[in-house]
Amino acid sequence: MNSTAAGWLQVALLVAALAACYVPLGNYIARVFTSDKDWRAEKALYKLFGVDQKADMRWTVYVRSMLAFSLVSVLFLYGLERLQHYLFTFIGPNMSNVPPDLAWNTAVSFVTNTNWQNYSGETTMTYLVQMGGLAVQNFMSAAVGIVVAIAMIRGFTRARTDRLGNFWVDLTRCVLRLLLPLSIVGGLILAAGGVIDNFAAYHTVTTLSGAHQTIVGGPFASQEVIKDMGNNGGGPLNANSAHPFENPNPFTNWFEIFILLLIPFATPRAFGKMVGDNRQGYVLVAVMAAIWLAAVGGISFFEAQHAGTAPQLAGGAYEGVEVRFGTPGCSLFAASTTVTSTGAVNCFHDSLTPFGGGIALFDIALGEIAPGGVGAGMYGILVLAMVTVFVAGLMVGRTPEYIGKKIRPAEMKYAALYFLTLPVVILTAAGLSLATRFGTNSILNPGPHGLTEIVYAFASMANNNGSAFAGLATNTGWYNTVGGVVMLLGRFAPEIFALGLAGSLARQSPVPASAGTLDTRTPLFAGMLIAVILILVGLTYFPALALGPFAEGLH
Repeated sequence: MNSTAAGWLQVALLVAALAACYVPLGNYIARVFTSDKDWRAEKALYKLFGVDQKADMRWTVYVRSMLAFSLVSVLFLYGLERLQHYLFTFIGPNMSNVPPDLAWNTAVSFVTNTNWQNYSGETTMTYLVQMGGLAVQNFMSAAVGIVVAIAMIRGFTRARTDRLGNFWVDLTRCVLRLLLPLSIVGGLILAAGGVIDNFAAYHTVTTLSGAHQTIVGGPFASQEVIKDMGNNGGGPLNANSAHPFENPNPFTNWFEIFILLLIPFATPRAFGKMVGDNRQGYVLVAVMAAIWLAAVGGISFFEAQHAGTAPQLAGGAYEGVEVRFGTPGCSLFAASTTVTSTGAVNCFHDSLTPFGGGIALFDIALGEIAPGGVGAGMYGILVLAMVTVFVAGLMVGRTPEYIGKKIRPAEMKYAALYFLTLPVVILTAAGLSLATRFGTNSILNPGPHGLTEIVYAFASMANNNGSAFAGLATNTGWYNTVGGVVMLLGRFAPEIFALGLAGSLARQSPVPASAGTLDTRTPLFAGMLIAVILILVGLTYFPALALGPFAEGLH
C-alpha cells in the first residue's frame, strides 16, 4: 500500500472511531454536568475545601472563581519551578532552578492550556515538576475550558436567572468523572503500545563511534495521554510526539490523534442533549468536521508535492518528518493539532512547505473552533453561530434568535468583544516584535518565513495552541514576558466574554419558534456558519498571510 492510501486509511479509521464515540461520550458528558448526585470522593473534596456544592453562582461569581483558581495555579507552578533544585531530589535527575522569566512563561503557559515551551523538558524540569506541576495543570486547565463551555450551554437552557452553576462542582466533576477515567484507559493503551513510563535515572552510553549519548527515562505514558486528550500539547521531551519514547510507532501516532480529537468532537452531542435538540449538535459537529477534513486535505496535498530535487527523490517534503510516520502521518497530525488547541507535534512545522505551514497558521487563526480545544472549541463556535444568526437576521429584517433566545445588542457586544480580542492581541504583539530589535533579534530565517514564524508564535500563544515554528528563538526575556501576557489575555478575556454572554442569555425568557425563525438545524445554516467563519478570519489575517506564507510559497 502506498503512503497516500495509508494516509487516507488513517483518516477513514479516525472518522469511524470518532463517529462511534460521538453519541455515548457526548451523552455521558451531558450526564456528568446535569446529574444531581455527588460521588463520595467529590463530597470529601467539597468538605475539605469548604465548598457549598448546592450554591448556584451568578456569571460574575463564576468568572471570579475561575480567575482565582487560575491565579493560585500560576503562583504554585511558578514557585515549584523556582525551587525544584531543592525538592525531592532523590526522584530522577536533579535540575537547577528555572530562571524567573522562563518560569513565568511556563507557569502561565500550562495554566492557560497553551503549553508553549521555551525549553527542553528532559534537560530543564525534574520529575516532580513534570508530574506534580505540569501534568496536574494539564488536567486542570483542560477542565476549566470544559466547564466554561458547560456554563455557556446553561445560558441557553436556563431562563429568568443569571446563575450558571457552580464552578467548583463543575471542575471537580470534570476531572474525576471525565478526564481521569479516560486518561487511565488511554495511558494503559499507550504504555501497551510502547510508550515508556518509569522513574529511571538518565543513562550515559558509549556509541559505536566512541561518542557519548544520554538516554533519558521518565513517566511519559501517563503524561502523554492527558497532554493530548486535554489538548495541552506540552510534552516531557523536546522533540514532543516525534520522539520514539512518546510516540514509538504508527499505532500510537494514530491513537494520539484520536484522543486529541475525542472530547472536542463529542462536546456538540452534549450540547444538543442539554438543550433538548440533538440536531443542533449534529449541525455544529458537521461544521467542525468539514473544516478539519479540509485542513487535513490541504496540508496533505502541499506536503505531497514533489517540487525540488530532494522532495522528488524522497517522494514528498520529508525535511523535519519522522520516516516512521511519513508525510501523511505528519500532515494528519499537524492539521489535527492546529484545528484543536493541542499544539503537540510529530514533525517540525517550521519544515512544512510554505502553503502547508500557511494552512496550519490559518487553522490556529480560526480560533480553533473546528473542533477546537476541549471546551474552548464549543464556546467559540457557539459565539460564531450567534454571529451567523445575527447576520441572517439583518438580511431579512428580523430580531435574530438562536436556541430559543433572542440575539440582542447586549449579546452581540459580548460576541464582538470575544471575536475581536484575539486578532488585537496577536497582531499587536507581532507588530511590536517586528518593530523592535528585541523581537527581530530572534529571527533565524529572515524574509517572509521570519514574518510567518512571529505571527505563528503569537497566534499559537493567544489561541492556547503551543506549537511553534522552530526557527524563532523565543527563550528570551522579550518573548517569555510578552508571551506570558499574550497567553493570559488570549485565554481569559474570551472566557470572560463567553460567560458574560451566557449570563445575558440566561436572564431571558425562552422565545417560541415562529414561521420567521431561522432553522439552525439545516445544511443551509451549516454552510452559512462555515462562510462566516472563513470570511471573518480571512479578512482579519489576510495581510499577514499574504506577506508571510503566500509570499514565500509564490517566490
